[in-house]
Amino acid sequence: MLVLSRAVGEIISIGDHINLRILEVNGTQVKLGVEAPAGVNVHRSEVYQKILSRQAQQVATHPVPNP
Repeated sequence: MLVLSRAVGEIISIGDHINLRILEVNGTQVKLGVEAPAGVNVHRSEVYQKILSRQAQQVATHPVPNP
């Protein structure tokens, strides 16, 4: 894990096309802005876990038939 310190307004770059901008720091809360291409899905971790869980449930209840 890479640990970085950044101030409000500064940016963290991930690869060539994704940037995280520090928008606000208020006590223990940090607001981030995510700049990514339209084809890149960006979710909070708990939302992403729910998406994965629902996808797994759909596969379990509607398996794809073998040809």
